[in-house]
Amino acid sequence: MVRIAEIVGADNLLVGDAVSERFVHIWKTHIPLAAVAVVTPTSVEQVSAVMRYCHQTGLSVVVHGGLTNMVGSTETSGIELVISMEKMNRILELDVNSKTAFVEAGVILEHLQEEVKKVGLMFPVTFGAKGSAQVGGMIATNAGGLRVFRYGMTRQWVLGLEVVMSDGTVISGLKKLVKDNSGLDLKQLFIGSEGVLGIITRAVLRLSPASGGRHTAFVALEDFGQVLVFLRSMELTLGGALTAFELIWKDTYQRMCGVLKGGGIPLAFGYPLYVLLEISTSTGGTSPNLLEQLLEKYLEEGIVLDAAVASSESEQNRFWRIREDVDHLVSQCTFDQHFDVSLPIADIGDYVDGIRRNLDAEPGVDTYFVYGHMADGNIHVVVSKKYDSVDLIERVNNLIYSPLTNYGGSISAEHGIGTHKKAYLPYCRSKEELDLMRRLKGALDPKGILNPGKII
Repeated sequence: MVRIAEIVGADNLLVGDAVSERFVHIWKTHIPLAAVAVVTPTSVEQVSAVMRYCHQTGLSVVVHGGLTNMVGSTETSGIELVISMEKMNRILELDVNSKTAFVEAGVILEHLQEEVKKVGLMFPVTFGAKGSAQVGGMIATNAGGLRVFRYGMTRQWVLGLEVVMSDGTVISGLKKLVKDNSGLDLKQLFIGSEGVLGIITRAVLRLSPASGGRHTAFVALEDFGQVLVFLRSMELTLGGALTAFELIWKDTYQRMCGVLKGGGIPLAFGYPLYVLLEISTSTGGTSPNLLEQLLEKYLEEGIVLDAAVASSESEQNRFWRIREDVDHLVSQCTFDQHFDVSLPIADIGDYVDGIRRNLDAEPGVDTYFVYGHMADGNIHVVVSKKYDSVDLIERVNNLIYSPLTNYGGSISAEHGIGTHKKAYLPYCRSKEELDLMRRLKGALDPKGILNPGKII
């Protein structure tokens, strides 16, 4: 480690007990990190020099960001060097005219959102872990979240990237261009690659004009068919003003509301399905009271059973806390297992009915929670098991993943593959696709030192 200390300085190299005081995930802080050392570089030059050393010596590398990844992409076996991006956390430029942000990979998402808000702009990708997640990790996993229906995944908001390759070569494409058709779009190789092709160090992100106002409601519905009718009607009426449409099943809604400790629950328990929706008054000239008018109409027509509109910003935040605080669901699990799958919207109801029957019949399952970003076909399932074993993990995985093939679905909508889902990729990717992924990995990381064992 002497050479690495020379590169980054003693203050940016952790060894021994300082390593084991760290962890690989924010939900697993009780498990010490196992690694040769932890490096906290402060510049792309340091990352490049460290990777040149690792390439020469064959030392494997795992990159750490906010440690909110759900599929084991930040896990280590003890023989790797961990590069943590925490000190590369500067917002280097906010360009109001170009509506761009030039940032280092370690910038916290919530910090970025707060800063761009001050100049009348918005970075629209958001999710529950925004207070911990870092921009580099978001890009490396192509994070989605609560507004994908309206604004798309992280990929849609990346204009340029700077990436350090496995041999230390720096690929710099930090452009502010929305349109650039000059050959292969190389940045797309690294977005969603989970660190197996290169290390993202800096990025140029697109920004959006800030919303003039948002209006949030909880709605109760009778069945999935009515949810489809409701969604179609809202889209036809509101167009781009509908920014979020989250579907929550009955038992899950009741458990989620426990985070409020009995105060301010939006709608009574017992309805079959609940939708948390949000519209923006900055899109299409939408009037602030349109949401109330629409919901009154749907109540009269019997499309929805009940509705509650947030009357203040604090109430909006309370509504969203119910959906966003996944930690609260995890705290109710004995041994938790997480899934995020994607399938055609019309098939969601049938798919969920099927996996619920399967989970109910599995003796090792204690309970489960089903919810998700319904409008973009992304459903989350959190399974609580009575015990933990490799056999039970595999059985539950197959209960969730195997039906997806018949629907043309995906085992991962936004969390990625990592190590936890690697064995199940054939459910949604062909042999030819997997072979091409391996060839790309071999071409860009011939020694296999970047995040080894992940994805492929």
